[in-house]
Amino acid sequence: MIPAAFDYRRPDSVDEAVAALAESGEEAKVLAGGQSLLAMLRLRLVFPELLVDVGAIDALRGIREEGDTLVVGAMTTHRDVMADPLVRRHAGLLAAATATVADPAVRNRGTLGGSLAHADPAADLPAVVLALDGELVAAGPAGLRTIPARDFFTDYLESALSSDELLVEVRIPKAGDWGFRYEKFHRAAQAWATVGVAALVRTDGGRIAEARIGLTNMGPTPLRAAATEAALAGAADAGEVERAAQAAAEGTRPASDLWGSSEYREHLARVLTRRAVLAAAGPA
Repeated sequence: MIPAAFDYRRPDSVDEAVAALAESGEEAKVLAGGQSLLAMLRLRLVFPELLVDVGAIDALRGIREEGDTLVVGAMTTHRDVMADPLVRRHAGLLAAATATVADPAVRNRGTLGGSLAHADPAADLPAVVLALDGELVAAGPAGLRTIPARDFFTDYLESALSSDELLVEVRIPKAGDWGFRYEKFHRAAQAWATVGVAALVRTDGGRIAEARIGLTNMGPTPLRAAATEAALAGAADAGEVERAAQAAAEGTRPASDLWGSSEYREHLARVLTRRAVLAAAGPA
């Protein structure tokens, strides 16, 4: 299909982009890598009056360290995220999960910020950033605003970003000493995850001292498996991990669709959580 008519702006700076969004109000969309938005435009699922293309804003790209925090520009591509040595060293979960996103063509064009701002609960990276206790920084007419990942995803395809705000960077606490694993079940290599589990595990003396678990496609937003996280504290063997994983679906609201019922997704969440936690905890 052919998209509906819209105006097009390609600003050179964050300030210009924010000004364009503010002028248009609710009727603008931001174009980053375009891997989700262009399909929605062609299917006429969205009808923006203005498309603000941020591809020319170099300040939105790149990865750097700030003390104990890793800072990733919103327009950094998936390919650059998964290959970056800083990400591999300090946020291995993000690198590993990004390598599973769709296919090379999508990873070469798609961006971390675009994936998070799109807020699709079936996408891999929202649950990963949630498990990493990340923060998202938005620029608006009033300046910069930092939003914890736990508060960023508000509903299906909806985020805490205002219509006049632009996501500019993602801040991730370094977790180089944590074990990690991203497990997902999907029907084909390029398909969305039926269910995904992002696990971070810190061990001490052969026991799990702390665990963080993000769930993909288990509700209208990415979720943390809070009950399982609490139950894993002090776990020292596979049996205890298995029992803790049985609580992974508590508090979730998975949908039923052509690719699986809600009950099937709950089962997958339990199975994948056990696998991810055991892998993240290591041989011990």
